[in-house]
Amino acid sequence: MPSALVVRGLSKRYGPVEALKGIDLEVGEGELVGLLGPNGAGKSTLVKIAVGLVRPSAGRAEVAGRRAGSRSARAALGYLAELFRFPGWYTADEVLDLHQRLAGSQGGPAERRRLLELVSLVDAADRRVEGMSKGMQQRLGIAQALVGKPSVLLLDEPTSALDPVGRRIVRALLEELREQGTSVLLNSHLLSEVELVCDRVAILRRGELVAHGAPAELSRPRGVELETDEGTRRIEGATREDAPRLVAEAVASGRRVYGVRVLSSTLEDVYLEAVGADTA
Repeated sequence: MPSALVVRGLSKRYGPVEALKGIDLEVGEGELVGLLGPNGAGKSTLVKIAVGLVRPSAGRAEVAGRRAGSRSARAALGYLAELFRFPGWYTADEVLDLHQRLAGSQGGPAERRRLLELVSLVDAADRRVEGMSKGMQQRLGIAQALVGKPSVLLLDEPTSALDPVGRRIVRALLEELREQGTSVLLNSHLLSEVELVCDRVAILRRGELVAHGAPAELSRPRGVELETDEGTRRIEGATREDAPRLVAEAVASGRRVYGVRVLSSTLEDVYLEAVGADTA
């Protein structure tokens, strides 16, 4: 089976500006990959090339084994842009009906109801877009990206307008889609969300891939914190394997041990180290 999304040596130049500089990236079947980076890092350019809205200057991009931008590649894709707009006078059901016709989906009313249920909007099927909150519109946007059962989803900031409950709904939906074999490339600034749901992350900086791997692989140990009757102290350089020995030594020396915690860097730490000062 071909990978869901493959880019090899992908470059894009806008006049003197190099938006992408030879990016290699792959999203496997049923994999959820987070795309991170500061503004201007090249994330949106990469996504637009995958969708077929922008042509690369060099390299290639394939969706489900087909050239990005081709009719067959677009048929395999579901896409939610960061700044999307639906007609305010349309109801939620009408929005999905429109996108069914655009995508050539034969799912009919049953598909529309299923998608609205997935994003917890089934009770708002007849509500007009102009009467919805931003969070509801965001979830409707995710529903339209799923019209036609695409095998690959490209989501640009899908949780940006959501409250904590809405973000939890989307996280559960992404996990369900992964279990069904749907592949997702998630472009987001919410590092905590990415860390919770993504199998791998790719961090871009100035058009280059500067870090790539599972969140746990990218993290580094930061010592062990030991809480005893003398207080809490951090043992720098210690790892998970050192924890039992440290506890045993503390007990042997007459200390009461109340807790031990292995410290490691978070995805936020990894991100800040990777992008340096380019955080605007």
